Amino acid sequence: MPPNLTTTGPGIGEGWSRLLDPIRLNLPVEEIDGVWVFRTIRHQARDFGTAVLSRTDGDRRRIYTASYILTVKGKTRGQFESTITEVGSGPLGALAELLALVPKRAEDEEPPVPIDVESWFPREVEAVADPG
Repeated sequence: MPPNLTTTGPGIGEGWSRLLDPIRLNLPVEEIDGVWVFRTIRHQARDFGTAVLSRTDGDRRRIYTASYILTVKGKTRGQFESTITEVGSGPLGALAELLALVPKRAEDEEPPVPIDVESWFPREVEAVADPG
């Protein structure tokens, strides 16, 4: 069951909830070990959201941006677009250097906020077999 991201806060809201499906389709979420989100920007009748994802892939770390555009007003209300782009890769220990490669959206932009990975991608709890 997908997490409920319909309240408010960093990485929470309809656009973020809808972004999870494309991420799940394109990335092995069990390898995602970090998520940071930029503040959602509303411009005209659309919300723009961007997240940075860190993924461990064997002995490599891969960094992605996942973005969405959600139309929130007007005739096309509910229209949704998303993109997922790999922006860097390197050794596992190079997280800070790889995050520095993430393009800024604007010069005055505040940095992205880290969020709990499990809030977006809850780990499946394995059922323990009853031995009795």
